[in-house]
Amino acid sequence: MLPSVIALLSAFAYGAADFLGGLATHRSNTMAVVIVSQAAGLVLLMVVLLFLPGSPPAARDLAWGAIAGLAGGGGVALLYRALAIGPMSIVAPLTAVCAALIPVAAGIALGERLTLVRIAGIALALAAIVLVGQERGRGGRTAVRRDGLRIAFASGVLIGLFLVALARAAPASGLWPLIPARVTSVAMFAAIALATGRSIRMPAPVLKIAAGGGALDMLANALYLAAVQRGPLSLMATLVSLYPASTIALARIFLGERLSTAQLGGIACAVVATVLLVNG
Repeated sequence: MLPSVIALLSAFAYGAADFLGGLATHRSNTMAVVIVSQAAGLVLLMVVLLFLPGSPPAARDLAWGAIAGLAGGGGVALLYRALAIGPMSIVAPLTAVCAALIPVAAGIALGERLTLVRIAGIALALAAIVLVGQERGRGGRTAVRRDGLRIAFASGVLIGLFLVALARAAPASGLWPLIPARVTSVAMFAAIALATGRSIRMPAPVLKIAAGGGALDMLANALYLAAVQRGPLSLMATLVSLYPASTIALARIFLGERLSTAQLGGIACAVVATVLLVNG
């Protein structure tokens, strides 16, 4: 399978995971949803690894996985904080754009060379991310706290570093770097829950939704790792960063949410960007 196709499947899985996570957090507290979903993904990964052949990974690859877990866990924590104090239509695309730019810059620094067509594709993909995050107008200007923007920016940088760190693991390591990545993030959120005295109990139906979101998130991680082990970091990370489009599409299909003109334009930009990135 082409790396670009794997990256797009990863983007869809990330978007679907966010969709389920959003449903769960509307019915339970955020910390509980994060811990349950992260733990569910870890359990799924450990079961899958039992049936996969291969030798134990090098310590270097496990270390990159742990670094990815710290960065990704911190990025998620900051994202939720930014969403709590700022509008989603600004916070979400800002975070996603930063998360895409970091791997692109890292890929170029590591020697990747981009054609003009692919540069145009990356630019169009960034525009698509911004547009799909725009909510329908509500008749007034939205005030944005500067600290919310700073937190969103920091979240995007950390998520971008998560993508870069996973990409640094050797292809021979397979899915093993995801184990320390997820163990680190679960431990981080569990420590936060204990320190703040937050409960992780939730109703059984919500538990199933959160666990499903965690499984999809782990699937997305595995697909991203497979894509970036086969293709250039800058392109694979850009394609994966189109995940907000699938979240919006699922909300339209299952929740009946109407799409704004900007969101429709963003989805169209995402399609064109994908064609340019794949064929450039």
